[in-house]
Amino acid sequence: MPTAIPGVQTTYELVKEGTGAVVGKGATVTVHATGTVKQTGKKFWSTKDAGQQPFQYQAGVGKVITGWDQGCLGMKIGEVRKLDIPADEGYGASGFPAWGIPPNGGLLFEIEVLSIA
Repeated sequence: MPTAIPGVQTTYELVKEGTGAVVGKGATVTVHATGTVKQTGKKFWSTKDAGQQPFQYQAGVGKVITGWDQGCLGMKIGEVRKLDIPADEGYGASGFPAWGIPPNGGLLFEIEVLSIA
């Protein structure tokens, strides 16, 4: 059953519980992430693919798409969530053609928190 996130339309499912530190606004977070287009099931990016590295970002301050930004707040180290991000909290009406994300494409991300600083 998806869990609602206050103030946004993005929802998540908990895949694996984490422990310890919690992702908060302004924290520097390192994650493994795999993204697929909801409508097609096509993977467009994964930090686990050959040649890729874990992704690092600053949480809760608008440095990444809204659904990811809000969907990762509160996660703990080792936690894995599946985010279901509607288009308007992803790449919106323009999509992200270079990655095969169509206009108004919904996104599914599996996020694993590796570290929080």
